[in-house]
Amino acid sequence: MSAGLTRQALRKQPWAFAGPFVTQCLAAALVSGALGASSSMSGARLDPPARQVLTESSIPEIATLFVVVSVYLTALIVGLTMTSSIARQARDIALVRAVGATPGRVRRAVAAQAAVVAVPATVLGVPLGALLAHAWLAGLTGHQAIPPGVTFHPSPAALPAALGITVGASVVGALTAAMRPARVRPAAALTETAVPRRRISLLRTAIGVVLLAGGVVLSILIAKGDPAKAGESSLFTMLAMCVGAGFLGPVLLRLAAPLTRLFGGTGALAADNLAVRATALSGALVPLVLAIAFATVKVVTHTTSARVHGAPDPAAQVWTEYSGTAVYVAFAAVAAVNTLVTVLLSRRRELAVTRLVGASRMRALAVVVCEALLVTVTALAVSTVVAMVTMVPMLHGMLGTWMPYLPPGQLAGGLAVVLGLVLLGTVVPALVAMRRPAVESLAVDP
Repeated sequence: MSAGLTRQALRKQPWAFAGPFVTQCLAAALVSGALGASSSMSGARLDPPARQVLTESSIPEIATLFVVVSVYLTALIVGLTMTSSIARQARDIALVRAVGATPGRVRRAVAAQAAVVAVPATVLGVPLGALLAHAWLAGLTGHQAIPPGVTFHPSPAALPAALGITVGASVVGALTAAMRPARVRPAAALTETAVPRRRISLLRTAIGVVLLAGGVVLSILIAKGDPAKAGESSLFTMLAMCVGAGFLGPVLLRLAAPLTRLFGGTGALAADNLAVRATALSGALVPLVLAIAFATVKVVTHTTSARVHGAPDPAAQVWTEYSGTAVYVAFAAVAAVNTLVTVLLSRRRELAVTRLVGASRMRALAVVVCEALLVTVTALAVSTVVAMVTMVPMLHGMLGTWMPYLPPGQLAGGLAVVLGLVLLGTVVPALVAMRRPAVESLAVDP
C-alpha cells in the first residue's frame, strides 16, 4: 500500500516535487564540489615551496570551511524544501487515513517519496559539483591565489556524502510534514486538515528566541575576542540567527501582516491570508534571510574595508570570497523561490474560489502581490538585523570601525534582486495557476 501511495502522489503532483528536485540537485553539487575542492588541495602534488605558498594563502582553510557550511546548508534547506512539498499533501494523507491507512504506512509512503526524488537528484548533482569545483580551482589559479599545480580531482567520498545528506534531510523533512496528518484519528482527519492551523507552536517560538539570543551573545563575545578569528566565528553567528528567524517566521509574518491593510480592501484580504498561511510562508524566510545576510555581510565587509583603507582589497581575495559566497547565495535563493512556488501552487483551489465569488484575475493577483511585498519586507528587515549583529562586531575587530558602508547603487540593486526573487516565486506561478477558468481549476484540483 505504501508503494501505491508513493506512486499516486508522484503522478498526481509531479510539479510539487520539481522544487525539491532542483534544490537537492544543487545541494549535492554544493557538497560534492566543496569536498572535491578541499581534497584536491590536500592531495595536490606540490614541491615544498609551492606547498608552503598554498598553506600560507589560507585557501585550504577556506575550502574546509566551505565543506562545513555546505553540509549545514544542505541539511537545513533540503529538509525545509521537502517539508513544504509534503505539506501540500495534508488533505490527501488525511483522506487515506480516513479510509483505513495506518500512520506507519503513511510515514513509509512519504519517506519513499522523499527518497525517490532525492536519489536521482543527487546522482545528477554530483557531476555538476565536480564542474563547479573545477571552475573554482581554475579561477583561483588564474587569479594567482593558489599555485598552478593544484588541479581538480574528484573526491571518492563525494557521492556517498551527498547521498547521505540529501536523502537523510529529505526523509526527515518529509516525515516532519506528515507527522500531524498521519497521527490524527481517521474520523477527524479530513476535518482537522481542512483549514491551516492558526496556532503557533510555543516550542518553535522558544527555540527561535534561544537561537537569536545565542547569536547576539556570540556576536558580543566576538567583538571582545581575537580579530583574526572574527570572520569564521561570525559565520556561525549568522547561521544560528538565520535558523532562529526561521523558527520565529510565523510570529514575524503575523506581526507584519497588518501593514498590508494600508492597501485597502485588497491589503485586508492579504493580511487575512497571511495570518492563515504564516507557517507555510515562513519556510521561505530561512533561505531568503540566509541569501540576503550572506551577500550583505560579504559585500559590506569589502566595501567598508575599501572605505577605511582608501583602496580596495586585493583582487584575488575579493574574487575568492565573492565566488564562494555567490554559490551559497544562489543555492539559498533557488530554495526560497522553490518554497514560495510550492506554497502558491497549493493555493490554486483557493484562488479559484476567490474568482468564483466575484474577484477578477487582477484583484486576485493584487492580493498575491501584497503578500509578496510583505514577505519581502519581512525578509529584508530580519536579514538586516542578522547582518548587522553579525557584521558590526566583526568590522570593529578587523577594521577598527563600528560603521559599515554600502554604496547606494549596490543597495538599490540588492533590494531589486530580492523583490524580483519573491515576485518570481509568487506572482509568476499565480499567473500560471489562473490561466484556466476558475471552474476548471476546481475540477482539476479538487
